[in-house]
Amino acid sequence: MATTTGDGPGTDDAARTPADGTGPVSHAIFRLARAHRAYAADLLRELGLHPGHELLLLHLWQHGPQRQTDLARLVSTDSAAMTRTVQRLERAGYVRRVPSPADGRVSLVEPTPASEPLRARVEAMWRTLEEATVAGMGAQEQAAALDVLARLEANAAAAEERRRVR
Repeated sequence: MATTTGDGPGTDDAARTPADGTGPVSHAIFRLARAHRAYAADLLRELGLHPGHELLLLHLWQHGPQRQTDLARLVSTDSAAMTRTVQRLERAGYVRRVPSPADGRVSLVEPTPASEPLRARVEAMWRTLEEATVAGMGAQEQAAALDVLARLEANAAAAEERRRVR
């Protein structure tokens, strides 16, 4: 294994993985997720949003009003956490809850007209995040990364499912 300095490709992996050498891929995923989330949080802070708010808003802008339980499932969170997120976005004036026309017992979350000016800024923020994430990667390398990430995600989801059914 080549030892170099810096944080890019070729960096000494021994300094960036657990001391016993176990789980180098999982450790790399953890580091990537942490760095990606931190940068996203910085970009979102400039918009007055928290991580995850932009995903919820993007989904609502694209798909229209949704049940809160469906939104929780979409972003893999529990109903209490989704309630806090919706309340925070309501206080900011970006979403509102309205009765479902199909079932008055159910409320839907919908974006407000006040959220529309934010849409272009959130989409631009997401492009900035994407550009920074894939900087220096060509189209083939990006496609290969997406393939590997999809396989890793499928592996993790299958392992979680197997654990759940035990």
